[in-house]
Amino acid sequence: MTRPDGAPTASTNFLNVRDIHAYYGESYIVQGVSFQLNRGDILALLGRNGAGKTSTLRTIARVGTPDLKQGEIWLEDTPVHKMRAHEASRRGIALVPEDRRIIAGLTVEENIDLAQIAPPIGWPKERIFELFPRLGERRRQEGVTLSGGEQQMLAVARALARDVTLFLLDEPYEGLAPVIVQEIERTLEQIKSIGLTTIIVEQNAIAALHLADRALILDMGQVVFDGSAREVLDNAELREQYLAV
Repeated sequence: MTRPDGAPTASTNFLNVRDIHAYYGESYIVQGVSFQLNRGDILALLGRNGAGKTSTLRTIARVGTPDLKQGEIWLEDTPVHKMRAHEASRRGIALVPEDRRIIAGLTVEENIDLAQIAPPIGWPKERIFELFPRLGERRRQEGVTLSGGEQQMLAVARALARDVTLFLLDEPYEGLAPVIVQEIERTLEQIKSIGLTTIIVEQNAIAALHLADRALILDMGQVVFDGSAREVLDNAELREQYLAV
């Protein structure tokens, strides 16, 4: 159901992605992806390397590339597909990229302060440091000198410093030791407990599925599965076919 202006009605989902097609130059990467997400749900966006997962995430966040050629992205009644990246950020869409992008020359605290220069402001720093006590202990340390796991915590913390309504995480476990992965998992469980709508792109499919409510599997830029995370966990054949796990 939509209103006359094309916006979804109040009865539809919190996030509504409709038939999006996106390109890097001439390369056709996202090929008609559609899905819906309820407020407070966590979606595991899965697939092999090159399936179009990160490109889908970046398209939703309206990051410069890939280029959205067709389709619509609605966050409640807001047409995100018509926005630029800074406008989507102000609407509460926060992307934590795989490379974390910690700003060199700034301390942990300054990286967080920079995220709060302009409204809308999210979590206060003391609440962030309660969630990430290790960051609190290192608040005056330069961010780029942190360990990989600590930098991932800082990237998440910096996103929470904004007023987030849709949280997008690209490979949060990438390159981290198993013990650090467990720590990040505990952090994401806490974020889940506050009801923050989240999409996770992750090669560690089993870890992501244990956290998620829903699963979307992409193959060659197209949706090949849309269902519950439990269905994927219980279906070894499906995982072997599309995830190789």
